[in-house]
Formats: sequence, C-alpha cells, structure tokens
Amino acid sequence: MKYKSQGLTAAAAAAAVMAGLLSGGCSAATGASAPPVEKHDLTVGAVPVADSAALYIAQQRGFFKAAGLHVKIVPVVSAATAIPGQLAGKYDVVLGNYVSYVLADAEHGDDFRVLAPGAAEAPGDSVLVVPHGSPIQSVADLRGKTVAINALNNIGALLVTSMLSDYMMGPKADHITFKAVPFPAMTHALVTHQVDAAMMFEPFATEAEMDGAEEVADADAGSTQNLPIAGYMVTKSWERKYPGTAAAFQHALQEGQDIASVSPLAVYKGLETFAKIPAATAEIISLPSYPLVNNALSLQRIPNLMLNLGMLNHGFDADQMLH
Repeated sequence: MKYKSQGLTAAAAAAAVMAGLLSGGCSAATGASAPPVEKHDLTVGAVPVADSAALYIAQQRGFFKAAGLHVKIVPVVSAATAIPGQLAGKYDVVLGNYVSYVLADAEHGDDFRVLAPGAAEAPGDSVLVVPHGSPIQSVADLRGKTVAINALNNIGALLVTSMLSDYMMGPKADHITFKAVPFPAMTHALVTHQVDAAMMFEPFATEAEMDGAEEVADADAGSTQNLPIAGYMVTKSWERKYPGTAAAFQHALQEGQDIASVSPLAVYKGLETFAKIPAATAEIISLPSYPLVNNALSLQRIPNLMLNLGMLNHGFDADQMLH
C-alpha cells in the first residue's frame, strides 16, 4: 500500500475548509429558516472504514452537539446487514454502500434517500489482496477461487465482478465463489486459507498488507474509477417525520465532510478515535475522495453498472434517491 500525498498546503487546505464551511448550508447559520429539531438522540450505523470520516470528524469536533444532536455511532458489518435494522427503527442514519441500497429500493421498494454523500473511489482505497506467496498474480487467476467480501451483493461484489469483466470473466461462468467475511476477520481468513483473495477497504487493506498480504488489483480503475461508494442513507418516511433533525444532521455532517476533503490528518484522527485504528496504521493508509455534493449523473453509474454486470434485473433511476 503506497501512502498517497494529498498535495495541499496548509494554507490552501485552511482556505478550502473555510469556503466549504461558509457554503455548506446556510439554514443552520440563519436559524430562522431552519425547522426545529424534532429528535435529538440519533443512532448512526457505520462500517468502521475510511468512508465514514465525515461522521467521525463531526462527532469529534462537536458539530452534531452544536446542531442540537446527540449522535451515537454504532459499528456495523455492512449496509446489507444494517438495512433490516434501519427499516425497523434501530438506526436513524446509516453510512452504507450504494449497491445495497439500490438493491433494497429496486427489489423491495424500501424508498431510501441519500441524505449526504460519503465517499468515492480513489487510488488504493479498495483493493483486491491475496496471501503472501499466493499463485494468484492477477484477476485472471481467480478462476475457481473463493473471494471474501464483507457482505454478499454489495459494493465489494460489484467491484470484483467489474474487475472480472475486464478479463471477459464472471463469477458464475468462471466458478468464482463470494464468501461473506467481516472486514476485521479478512486477514485471518486469508492467512488460514479460508479464502483465496479478499476485496478490502482501508484501513483494513493496509493492515492486511502489513501482515504480508499482497495487492493484486486496485478498484479505482476502468469502469469503477472515481465510482461513488457510499452515502449517508435515511428512509424517506424518517425524513418526512423529522425534517428539522435531518437538516441539522446534514449541516453538521457537511462541516465534517468539508474538513475530510482537505485534511487527511483530521481523517486519521477520526479513524484512530472511532474505528480504533492504531496511529501507525491510520497515518499511512490511502484515502477515498469525499464528495461535497450529491451528483445524480455520478450516482447513476451504480445501477447502470449493476445492470450491465447482472446484479440488477431492470434499470433503476438513481435520481429518485436524491429527492
């Protein structure tokens, strides 16, 4: 895993943060135009990966508290496993991968909305790794192998399937098995040969490589380059019930996202505190990009790719998840 320089001077970063904070949402600043907060105690589910940086920063710096919110961050295995709990009211908001939410909407009509963008692909943030000394040297060598992803039919499956398609391969045609393994258990699964390869996200990818795992392919390439990965998701019924709470959460989160987008150090500190990542690991990981606005054209890439790769049976208009 190569450390990626962000290429920003401190002055430029500070200026960008200030500009973001000033433009990140005037409703909270003006006060009068913002609806009152209806629900002050929120439970937010998040996979403890670098994608969750804005959430960690907003919590660490008191942005949620300043917005009148008491936010409890609960680690989850994946969006796919968190969605049933969210529908049952266990989570108010979930930072989850878009693939799982598109499937929930397209197949079950669960009616979710992207409250705010979370993360998008960048070099080194999500990679396919194999154990040290593995005979697998490229994606083409995955034929007949077992690949770990943190949940079935999620972003990991999409990324691996897209990689395979570049080699005119596919999971079914080439007898490739996906096995659900939580990120913290993937390195053990690799070294004990429970799986042959694993699609890992930061910081778990760097931790695996520190234990000897070897990178085979970077997901930030081809049809998944700069692909939006995850967003802060709510049910539309929840947002209709708590519009003031949604606006307050969104504004505080935007402040965190503004900082995450320009300050790797802030991201590292958030991961150390909330994801319990050792400083020695946190400060060498590659980071995703942190989009500042929702973009319908960018988000539409997800269902389009899912349809092309056979993960959806019909087209899906991602714009409906933004309104």
